[in-house]
Amino acid sequence: MKTFSAKAEEIQRKWWIIDAADQVLGNVAVTAANILRGKNKALFTPHMDAGDFVVVVNADKIRLTGNKETQKKYHSHSGYVGGVKSRTVKQIRTKHPELLVEKAIKGMIPHNSLGRKIFTKLKVYAGSEHPHEAQQPQAFVLA
Repeated sequence: MKTFSAKAEEIQRKWWIIDAADQVLGNVAVTAANILRGKNKALFTPHMDAGDFVVVVNADKIRLTGNKETQKKYHSHSGYVGGVKSRTVKQIRTKHPELLVEKAIKGMIPHNSLGRKIFTKLKVYAGSEHPHEAQQPQAFVLA
């Protein structure tokens, strides 16, 4: 018996659209990360990019539970002494609401060259409009 390993030419890529309006951030991120990796397919291979494209719309209407809106902080560092910037979810939501979804999903995919390749298949938009109608994305309904 031989172990099955998917080939690059065998992989069929689909486009999925996830409506994040009134959905919990973690649930959207887990679902999107699994689709991006290809874990929802029978031919999932851990060392290959077997996933589909994901379009997340209405990122500005995403919901967080508890007091995360004011208490959760995102940190970034410029590389200089004293260059730490801390922002709350509320501050990020006003300027770049799609960043919340992107950061949550990026933390759930591998942190290597494969993860960087997988992350390019994610498209996040703050509103309900997106330029990917030509790809005919199918709606993915969250449970």
